[in-house]
Amino acid sequence: MDGVACAVGRIGPDGPWVGFAPAIDDGYALVVGGLVEGSRRAAADGDDLLALATAYFEETLDEAPEHLAATLGDIGAAVRHVAEHETDPERRRLLVEAVDAVDDGLAADVTIARLGRALGDGVDATARIRGRVRGLLETA
Repeated sequence: MDGVACAVGRIGPDGPWVGFAPAIDDGYALVVGGLVEGSRRAAADGDDLLALATAYFEETLDEAPEHLAATLGDIGAAVRHVAEHETDPERRRLLVEAVDAVDDGLAADVTIARLGRALGDGVDATARIRGRVRGLLETA
């Protein structure tokens, strides 16, 4: 059984929430919940997790349901997971810097900048998440 999901935010004030959950295969799932028919899950790649972490710090999504809201520890574990599984040395270095920013509680703008460098310059984290949510909802 996959782990319990934590929410990063909502897509609109009354929309579904989006977050992540640990999966039994040592990965993570992207989770969309708050739907009449339950929740939807799909395998999350490293960029999905980094985009969710960035959106968490940017606060660009509407507020997550309080009882499901991701904690700083949840975000740190997800970013650490991405760093531990990265094979490209340069990207791994950037990810380790992002992990340090999250774990050390650096200012949000510093953490966002480090996550952004690891995700890739010019990537709009919130747009990526909204696109992934749209894709999950369309496949039902």
